[in-house]
Order: sequence, then structure tokens, then C-alpha cells
Amino acid sequence: MKDFLCVLGLVFIIEGLPYFAFPDKLKTYLVKMAELSDRTLRILGLVLLVAGLGLLYLGRS
Repeated sequence: MKDFLCVLGLVFIIEGLPYFAFPDKLKTYLVKMAELSDRTLRILGLVLLVAGLGLLYLGRS
């Protein structure tokens, strides 16, 4: 549970950095993301999931 809370805290920090550091650029980026097709977003999500699983595997072994 301790590891989970540490990882969750790091995720919050990483997710919050762009909102704090570049709020104006983030708004532009989010508008561009809304214009992407669902298929493109799903492929991007799948790539990120696989990359995350790979990093977890490497980090835990």
C-alpha cells in the first residue's frame, strides 16, 4: 500500500506540472486533442498503456 501511495503521488505531481507551468499552452493543446479522431486517441492510449506496462515490468524485475 505504501508503494501505491508513492506512485499515486508521483502521478499527481507529473499530471499537475503542465497545468501549473504552462496553463496557456495546455489550453491550446487540449483544443487540438479534442479535434483528433477517436481512433487516433485510442491508438495513443494503447501505446501509452503498453509503454507503462513495459516500464513496470522492467522496474519490478
